[in-house]
Amino acid sequence: MADDVPRGSSWEFHWGDSSFDDAADGRSGDDTGVLVAAPARTGAASVVGVGKVYRTATEQVNALVDVSKDFPRGRITAIAGPSGSGKTSLLRILACVDRPSAGSVLIEGGVVASLRVRQRRALRRSSVSYMFQNPIDNLLDYLPACDQVHLASRLRGIRTGRDEEQRLLGVLGLDHRLRHKPHQLSGGEQQRLAVACAVIGHPAIVIADEPTAELDSAAADRVLEAFRDLRTEGVAFVISSHDPRVVAVADHLLRLDHGRVVEST
Repeated sequence: MADDVPRGSSWEFHWGDSSFDDAADGRSGDDTGVLVAAPARTGAASVVGVGKVYRTATEQVNALVDVSKDFPRGRITAIAGPSGSGKTSLLRILACVDRPSAGSVLIEGGVVASLRVRQRRALRRSSVSYMFQNPIDNLLDYLPACDQVHLASRLRGIRTGRDEEQRLLGVLGLDHRLRHKPHQLSGGEQQRLAVACAVIGHPAIVIADEPTAELDSAAADRVLEAFRDLRTEGVAFVISSHDPRVVAVADHLLRLDHGRVVEST
């Protein structure tokens, strides 16, 4: 399966090793027994008192300070704030790629820090999707749209039928693009295809970093409509953005400034 995941793509980011794993406690672990609560009884994810400190040879930077937020299923949460406010740091912590310096991260009710290395990898595969802002970075250039979604399902360990995959692409307005490869799609179509790959198999949370930043206004509106339409899939969407349209479509808002929460709704 590793041959299907080229270096530098979101597939490697999501399914491959991470700095979070490098900070493991030294136990070898296994792929079984991921310790999460029943999804029906819990939220998708939450952070409690999370802090993140980056240290250099000369200074200490507090990227996040005492951030707490619940991310419920079937809802869109926008994370807003100026550059340097801590948005990307929070996304990477939610994606179980970086470890917080303080506080706790829970995915489907399970405390991520309590999991062993391979358990965290299994958790990312089953429960977390991550979308980059550049649409093409979310896709494999040699696969047509229907096969992109099918591979995403396989990597998540879920057996979805072609009918389900095509239904999802149809919801996103891509039913006429099933055999098109990414370079044959517009930027907005590429990003909607990335949304399909992110939600297939019903992960707990889809994390999107500035998903409309590379798109024109019309394409951005279609992508935001896709997020809105797919809330019924029961996924928690967490979207970091400077775009006021993202805040407008969101059900909840977390606004950061200098790593601190200045607004939470």
